[in-house]
Amino acid sequence: MSLRPDLAVIADHVAPGSRVLDIGCGDGALMAALRDERGVDARGLELDPDGVAAAVARGMSVVQGDADTDLASYPDDAFDYAILSQTLQTTRAPDVVLDHLLRIGRRAFVSFPNFAQWRVRASLLWGGRMPVTRQLPQTWYATPNIHHVTIDDFRSLLTERGITVEGAWFLSGDRRRGALMANLLAQHAVFLLRR
Repeated sequence: MSLRPDLAVIADHVAPGSRVLDIGCGDGALMAALRDERGVDARGLELDPDGVAAAVARGMSVVQGDADTDLASYPDDAFDYAILSQTLQTTRAPDVVLDHLLRIGRRAFVSFPNFAQWRVRASLLWGGRMPVTRQLPQTWYATPNIHHVTIDDFRSLLTERGITVEGAWFLSGDRRRGALMANLLAQHAVFLLRR
């Protein structure tokens, strides 16, 4: 199964046999890959009913729910990993969601689009408009993204919250890039975090 690049990074770094909660799991592709390739006990939370139906059709245990309101119901340390891929920027309270991730899971993976990447900056500078790209395919009025986070913004939030970064990966399209100038060059970021 071919995973989206940020999901492939996450899948490569989840320990076999772990318990995982995938928040914003979409169609369950990551959960299915983790189950099939790593023997992971994966559970999911998804807002979109079509995503829930697709994940359940894959044989995954998924409930419909909202990261902004429903994470408070999960017990502390219930999972080895809590995963939030391409969802942080769509939540109303990203800082609160991040706190819940690290309460529910012993570790958390967070991936997000980097809104400081040079193409986004150039689109705003030269065209005066929010970009529409392969990584950000919706127009500004149709996008679920309500917080335009950058890699440097996210690192600052982690410092403020006293959160430890165990790993960080930076992606441009399907390629990994180095950490040098990631805020300018990377289109997406993936972080592995712990308290």
